[in-house]
Amino acid sequence: MTKQTISEWAAVKKSKIDNKGMFATKDIPKGTLIIEYAGTRLTKAQSEKRADEIIDEAKNKFGKADSVYIFELNKRYDVDGSPLWNTARYINHSCDPNCESDIIKGKIWVKSIRDIKKGEELSYDYGYDIDEYEDHPCKCGASKCVGYIVSQDDWEKLKRRLARKRLKRMQKN
Repeated sequence: MTKQTISEWAAVKKSKIDNKGMFATKDIPKGTLIIEYAGTRLTKAQSEKRADEIIDEAKNKFGKADSVYIFELNKRYDVDGSPLWNTARYINHSCDPNCESDIIKGKIWVKSIRDIKKGEELSYDYGYDIDEYEDHPCKCGASKCVGYIVSQDDWEKLKRRLARKRLKRMQKN
């Protein structure tokens, strides 16, 4: 077993967003590399296969998709951060994030994009594709939450889809 990833800046605790989360153990200045998102390096083909297996198994067991902790590293490789020793996997999504990922020398780092106060939950935009947005409801609680875990780049497109959906429902009634 690989040694648990730790950070002088954050620790795992119970989260209001989704079961567990990572929280600042002290004030974190903007631009700080907080923790490495670590795991098994996979080729894109291996990554795709593993993600499909996780989703299919969860749908068969629980009737819905489960968390997939695969993170894009570069055009050739991804990192499967699902091992429990990768504590960075507990950083939740938010529609108003305080962190982002940064690739430095072949490693994925979680970096603060603003000053973070001690006790604040760490979060970043998971950047999910809009195609399966209904499978990923958002529980971040941010004032600007769009209701689904979708990349901020697709928020306007999501809002249009949701408006069309509401209009169709209203026309049926």
